[in-house]
Amino acid sequence: MCYQLTSVEDSHSSTVYKCHLLNGDNIYLKIPYIKLKCQRELEAYEIIKDRVSIPKMLDYWSGDEECPGAFLLSELKGQPLTNKALPTVAFQVGVLHASMHQIQPPTTLQLTGIQNEFPDWFNFVERQFYSFAEDVKEILDGSLYKQSLERFENMKLQLPPSDGPCFIHMDFRPANIIVDGDKVSGMIDFESVRFGSTEIDFTKLYRDFLSFDFTLYQSYQEGYNTIRPLIDLGVVLPFYQFTDAFNSIGWCKRRGIEKNASFLRKNFSILKKVLL
Repeated sequence: MCYQLTSVEDSHSSTVYKCHLLNGDNIYLKIPYIKLKCQRELEAYEIIKDRVSIPKMLDYWSGDEECPGAFLLSELKGQPLTNKALPTVAFQVGVLHASMHQIQPPTTLQLTGIQNEFPDWFNFVERQFYSFAEDVKEILDGSLYKQSLERFENMKLQLPPSDGPCFIHMDFRPANIIVDGDKVSGMIDFESVRFGSTEIDFTKLYRDFLSFDFTLYQSYQEGYNTIRPLIDLGVVLPFYQFTDAFNSIGWCKRRGIEKNASFLRKNFSILKKVLL
């Protein structure tokens, strides 16, 4: 029985509650934003369970006309990753990330929520960018907006061949990586996953963790390379940092500028550093 329910703050899309049980354990109730995200998460748990460390899905509700569905999840022991972590933890994060990227599209499981974007990868990236551009246009200065479109087209031409098809998280950031002391417990939040190119999956981790300490960056790379070869991040990061900032500005417009003001300012800053 749950005796206390608290809201989880660092969940930008889904509604997540932490349920404190009478026996001292904790479980999580997660309500995805839309039906598609709910289906993605459901399929992700089936694909990656027993292959990388994730919470256990204890129960699932398929939803109704008013609610897209809900999950009841076990707790991974620990706290979200911070940039104060030891290099040994960064090494484990690299191993975890690469282990996820080792997963390829299943041949025996029919998927309806998780798309395989790899065969048409650059068109997928372009569709995302120009979809958010409609929102960005309403809040970005006209000259910066035009400059952003031009920069996107120029940088896109410099990208190397895609690395995949791989299972990609699309939101692999410290808040979704759980660490217990000096051990990585696992990862959470699979509502945005795809099969695609790994190159898009390093941006948020670099922005919020790896860029703060070269020793952490080096240890992460060493860990990743024990599982699979790491692509040259120096070649792809500038493009994906730029597109992530641009798309995030559009996301803030869609979800509410006032509610996401801090996140909006952060991405304005990243975008201007690239353009100016």
